[in-house]
Amino acid sequence: MNIKNSLITLLLFGIFILGAFAQKKVKDAPKKNQQIEITTDFGKIKLKLYDETPKHKENFLKLVKEGFYDSTLFHRVIKDFMIQGGDPNSKLALADAPLGNGENGYTVPAEINPIYFHKKGALAAARLGDEVNPLKNSSGCQFYIVHGRVFTEQELGQIEGQINMQRKQQYFNTWIRLPENKAEFDSLVAYQQAKNNNAFQNLIRQIEPKLNVAYEMAKLDFKFSEEARKAYTTIGGSPHLDGAYTVYGEVTEGIDTIDKIAVVERNRADRPVKDVRMFVKIID
Repeated sequence: MNIKNSLITLLLFGIFILGAFAQKKVKDAPKKNQQIEITTDFGKIKLKLYDETPKHKENFLKLVKEGFYDSTLFHRVIKDFMIQGGDPNSKLALADAPLGNGENGYTVPAEINPIYFHKKGALAAARLGDEVNPLKNSSGCQFYIVHGRVFTEQELGQIEGQINMQRKQQYFNTWIRLPENKAEFDSLVAYQQAKNNNAFQNLIRQIEPKLNVAYEMAKLDFKFSEEARKAYTTIGGSPHLDGAYTVYGEVTEGIDTIDKIAVVERNRADRPVKDVRMFVKIID
């Protein structure tokens, strides 16, 4: 073989290797809006996972591939609210055994995205409450699918007010502990310990104008988007959960299955009297 032919052979070989590598990269690349399928005795539910919540998407796919969810239960079901599953303790749970505390040993950092909300069929992560989980980290395995109900514009306005009241209270609890507010904080603690409610309330009223200015500058006020308002007043959902839990997917087929599960007979702990078992697989 002469030098010219050798060079041509090497070039062709290099092109082949690069081509094969490129194909492998494409094959190994994560699929967009990957879909999963949940099979139950009531029918199937297909969901797509959002690319904009990558940590939750990756974690859910990992658990599905491991078969983690297979034979677990929808252990908490509330009509007009949601159906919840993913507790590993539910696989072999006896009838009426309390469920909901089972975990897989880690949490997932919150990925709360304002473009995703709790419309009917939304997939979201369960989590511990703010008092022990101020960063709103998600459970490593438990999830819920929104059943919800239809709301009026007036009801949405009331929910916005409630959410903003909670946000302002949370902001106050942090703000009052800042070094520049130490004198006021110490006084509030002293009045509380002395059970001097009048002095406590008077100081709160004095502090409030300064707090309001700081809160407005922080731009923490919550307002439903037009898209969310349209969804909540037509197909429905659970709007009071917005901004507090990570929504990381939605139902693409099988809303009727959720409707069937949501109305099953349940005990006082909202566990279905007859087990609603699931099997989960990746379909796309």
